[in-house]
Amino acid sequence: MTTGQNDPALSGLAPRREFDLLQFCAKHAALLFLILLVLAFGLLTDGRFVHPLNLFNILRQVSIAGLVAIGMTFVILSAGIDLSVGALLAFAGLVGAFVAKGGFADRFAVGADAAAGNPWFLAMAAAIAIGLAGGALQGAAITRLKVPPFVVTLGGLTAFRGAALLFSGGGPISGFDVDYTWWGQGRLWGTVPVPAVIFLSFAALAHVVLRHTQFGLHVYAVGGNPAAADLNGVPVRRITLLVYVISGFFCGLAGFVLSARLSSAEAVAGLGLELTVIASVVIGGTSLFGGVGTILGTVIGVVLVAAIAFDRFAASKRRS
Repeated sequence: MTTGQNDPALSGLAPRREFDLLQFCAKHAALLFLILLVLAFGLLTDGRFVHPLNLFNILRQVSIAGLVAIGMTFVILSAGIDLSVGALLAFAGLVGAFVAKGGFADRFAVGADAAAGNPWFLAMAAAIAIGLAGGALQGAAITRLKVPPFVVTLGGLTAFRGAALLFSGGGPISGFDVDYTWWGQGRLWGTVPVPAVIFLSFAALAHVVLRHTQFGLHVYAVGGNPAAADLNGVPVRRITLLVYVISGFFCGLAGFVLSARLSSAEAVAGLGLELTVIASVVIGGTSLFGGVGTILGTVIGVVLVAAIAFDRFAASKRRS
């Protein structure tokens, strides 16, 4: 004899689940803390902090770390890690700057003397190509040689930083034409910084890829349980390789945008960036053990880390 517990006609009579405030706060802790920080800074600065122009400036400041954090999210979701992102960003930015200047002949030229050696899109393509190659190299070492990601990317951190120093001779490449610097310094509609638009656009695209494509489902599956994913026909090695290629792509793009913003590229760019990026991704709710996390959480984490940095800066100014 069956009970009416599973009867569709009686399903509407089942008790509704009560709202759990503690669980809700734990799930959205980063977002709630960010909202509280913004409200507090708004009150302390008489509303100047929440002025749209200031908020856009904050987005511009976090855009470089944000781009790299998008790629890092793919890596950490697959239960990997990438410690080389700062060094690869520097190397890619230098190569892009080299292509933009057409060589080292006028590497220090600025202002009217900063003539373009090659169009900006060739420089962008060169920077992204270096990022893709670096990511593919590390992904191949992890998947083919079975070396742990921590070891591979720690070696990559040293190798790419050394390659950047050797390539540049230890000096910067400075001064680019306006078509190049627009990607780091320009504004759309007179207000919105171009780097912020690039960051948010790729964040939206990454969200769609992770949440609404088979590839995104496979990334979560590999991070959750690679053995089970393999038994279910998921190409674990290919997915693992691709997440490091994606991370390399964002390092190359961020290196180009950073050089355009500063109108300079140098081998020391991105020092310590890997720690900031990993912290942003984890604070945003992505598990270091893989399989759990969202791009939206990463965006919140990046902005939250920037807000905390603002708080430390404001506190130091008050003490001085």
